[in-house]
Amino acid sequence: MGVCDRNRMRRLYKRWDTPQSVFGDVAVLVFIVVQCLDGAFTYLGVTFWGPGIEANPLVSSAVATAGLGAGLALAKLVAMGFGILLHLFRVHNLVALLAAIYIAAAIIPWTALFLSQ
Repeated sequence: MGVCDRNRMRRLYKRWDTPQSVFGDVAVLVFIVVQCLDGAFTYLGVTFWGPGIEANPLVSSAVATAGLGAGLALAKLVAMGFGILLHLFRVHNLVALLAAIYIAAAIIPWTALFLSQ
């Protein structure tokens, strides 16, 4: 096994040895909760106003292909999986930023739309 291979292997397992980050744990937890809220709000919004209300083309395509429940669940599970993967690679600032973006771009607009009706 060469030096390069050993460094790659160290990189794979060293990540698990680092001490826990409370910030990272909170960031990924908030990210997952926001994804669940967005999924619930999207489900309600599409049920009330039809599929044209969804602005995300990836989610719209998944819903059109697999149906509302399955397509939305698949899209949200993929997003949560990537968020957890970022957390495992200790990219906590990005997870927190993505959670904040989702709150600003999805949760607040859905909430305003529901409250206006």
